[in-house]
Amino acid sequence: MPASWHKHARVNVLWRRRFRLVLNLMGVAVFALLGAAGFSQAMDILPALSGSSVDAFKVVWVAATAGIALYAVAASVVLVRIRRNDSLSILQLRQDRADAMARIDRLESLLETEDSLLLVWDGEAKHPGVAGHLPENLELAGGLSQLVEFETWLDVKSAEALRAFLEHLRGHGEVFRLTLTTTDGVYLEASGHTAGGLAVLRLRDLTGDRQLSARLAEQNKELREQISSLHSLLDALPGPAWQRDNHGQLVWVNSAYVDAVEAESTRTVVEEQVELLEAKGRNKLNMMRQTDGVYHSPMPVVAAGERRVFELTDVNSEHGNAGLAQDISELERVQGQLRRTLESHTRTLDQLQTPVAVFGADHRLQFYNAAYRSLWDIDQSFLETKPEEGELLDALRAARKLPEQADYRGWRNKHLECYHALDAQAYWWHLPDGRTLRVIASPHPQGGVTYFYENVTEQLDLESRFNALTRVQRETLDHLTEAVAVFGSNGRMRLSNPAFAEVWGLSQEFLEADPHVNDLLDTCKELMGESDRWQELARGVTGLSDNRTSVSGRMERIDGSVIDYVTVPLPDGGTLLTFVNVTDTVNVERALHATNDALQEADQLKNAFIQHVSYELRSPLTTIIGFAQLLGDAKFGDLSPKQEEYTDYILSSSSALLHIINDILDLATVDAGIMELEISEVDVAQTVSEAVEGLKDRLVESDITLRTHMPEGIGHLKADERRLRQVLFNLLSNAISYSDKGGLVDISCQRDESEIRFRIKDHGAGIPQEMLDQVFSRFVGRGAGGNRQGVGLGLSIVKSFVELHGGTVDISSAEGQGTTVDCTFPLEPHVHSLEAAE
Repeated sequence: MPASWHKHARVNVLWRRRFRLVLNLMGVAVFALLGAAGFSQAMDILPALSGSSVDAFKVVWVAATAGIALYAVAASVVLVRIRRNDSLSILQLRQDRADAMARIDRLESLLETEDSLLLVWDGEAKHPGVAGHLPENLELAGGLSQLVEFETWLDVKSAEALRAFLEHLRGHGEVFRLTLTTTDGVYLEASGHTAGGLAVLRLRDLTGDRQLSARLAEQNKELREQISSLHSLLDALPGPAWQRDNHGQLVWVNSAYVDAVEAESTRTVVEEQVELLEAKGRNKLNMMRQTDGVYHSPMPVVAAGERRVFELTDVNSEHGNAGLAQDISELERVQGQLRRTLESHTRTLDQLQTPVAVFGADHRLQFYNAAYRSLWDIDQSFLETKPEEGELLDALRAARKLPEQADYRGWRNKHLECYHALDAQAYWWHLPDGRTLRVIASPHPQGGVTYFYENVTEQLDLESRFNALTRVQRETLDHLTEAVAVFGSNGRMRLSNPAFAEVWGLSQEFLEADPHVNDLLDTCKELMGESDRWQELARGVTGLSDNRTSVSGRMERIDGSVIDYVTVPLPDGGTLLTFVNVTDTVNVERALHATNDALQEADQLKNAFIQHVSYELRSPLTTIIGFAQLLGDAKFGDLSPKQEEYTDYILSSSSALLHIINDILDLATVDAGIMELEISEVDVAQTVSEAVEGLKDRLVESDITLRTHMPEGIGHLKADERRLRQVLFNLLSNAISYSDKGGLVDISCQRDESEIRFRIKDHGAGIPQEMLDQVFSRFVGRGAGGNRQGVGLGLSIVKSFVELHGGTVDISSAEGQGTTVDCTFPLEPHVHSLEAAE
């Protein structure tokens, strides 16, 4: 049943319902009008009937009853007709629905009878509707829901092609038909078309002959591609290649074949059957072919007008034959030269005094010279049997001619590993008779090893003595404080010591190149300027006079250094130059005067610095702090929250700056030697408590626990109480800064007969070993974790104040484990002077 008919039927039913509603409304209106008219007429006749015997109310009631009855009769008639019409419409719709379902069943049965599957997309819908059933040879683990995931059940090429065609079908309505291959090797026919605005994809199994035809077409395509690739490969070979049919006719040749027969093209060769081999060569090829139909042998051939030697490979089969020729003319020439070279080398090696032995890839002796037989004193008849190297080594060991080995078999196996080595290897053999051999094993690329046996006994003895003498001389020169250089008779440097390179600032690369004295003169001009001293030394080195005399003198360089030099003529024509840097000796008096002047000037600068800091920085800063405190006082007016925050920032920053200035003043006072300690009896426990009290806010802010280990009866100490408290405050502040949030800091005190030791220990990040030597230096600070790095004066002040009391400071740390600082104060301090503090 067409969908348009159902649509019209639904429209008709709707209009009927609306019509019935209108009729009902009209009936009600009509009867209402009739009732009103009757009532009005009854009211008109009531006065007339008032004087009669007729009851007026009964007349009205009768009229109303008649109107209602009339309305009921009319409504019943209308309802009966409407119900009869609705029943007929319902019967017609049921008949239409049954006809439509029957038609749908027939269409579905028709689809089921055919081995195909329909996928239908409506507009831009992502998922299609499915009709039909899957082909028998197609099995999907995910069922119909896996159909649109083409990559999961089709091979890559088929999936990509199908998805591209579907996009064109749905986007432009382009129909298509193609053959698909599943991952299981099943062939499917896919066709796509449009119907009534729908995109329809039909998948059909190619069974029987159609599948066989598709499979053969696919195989045929693959074979053509393989043959094309094989022909392309053979066409790229430098040697001729050909293919014949079962009648012996050429059907294909490569480009090298065309060039060899000097033809115009491949087509010309095939049409004219131009042969590369002569008739005699072809007959030889057919006669000498092996039982499996393969011929492989060298053959002379005239190619491109030249007579050359080719390595021919021709394979015969029932479908024809194919051949390949490789030009080996150059190989034949090289092999001939190699044979002649080997014969010449054999004659040469036999005349050498160096023992030589050649072993083949089978480990058997192939060649030896007279020196080899003389070295080992072996019976020639034994060598003529070409023994294996293992047998030869066993024989030499039995005759006690090989080096003594605790594990001879392991040594023998390791020695034979040279057959598998890639590079030449050298061994040292110390024979029982006192001789030392240097054995060189040179492996052949084709297999085998050539051994050279060099007797180096005397050479090693001479070299040992010479090296010992050279080392003595070298060590002597290298450890001299004087700069020494030796020049040969040709004016080139033969040796020098490190002091020479240091005095003249020369690089090791320059000295290793054995520079000429003139090159050395050019290099040293930057230090000597226009001085003629080096010119005099150069003439003394390169002079040819017989009576050479020693020359000595003193030169002053541009950099202010003073050098004493001496030249000594050597018996072999060389010259020895020595240089001594006497700059320190010459400048010592100047240095003493300059130092005295500098000390006086430094003292004046320190005093001026203290005065400037005290009055030019400290006084204005105190004023800033005072006015900031006044601004924060409520008596002088209320401030906004932002102004109060900024005022707090001014106070905290000013206090920090004042603390830094005080630290600088303390250091400057210590350096100037004017620091005066106020020695008094100090309650140790109370001083520690006061120092801790000043850090409570920081402890709470950093969530750090401070543990105090103070033994009872720690007693008193003679010291400057304010400076002692400052030392403890700086150490505890430093420990808190370098501790992690929620960490732990310990302070302990220990007393003995002569001193009191304070120990502050944190468990924070620690200090690297390379920085431990710098922690007490001024303006050296290091950030810890997220903490801000300080100016680096705290530990420097600690060290200065402790040493002024005559005490010591020790620090130890390990990264990740924390830092420990020990401060020791004597019970009876001897206040140090400025010199002692420095």
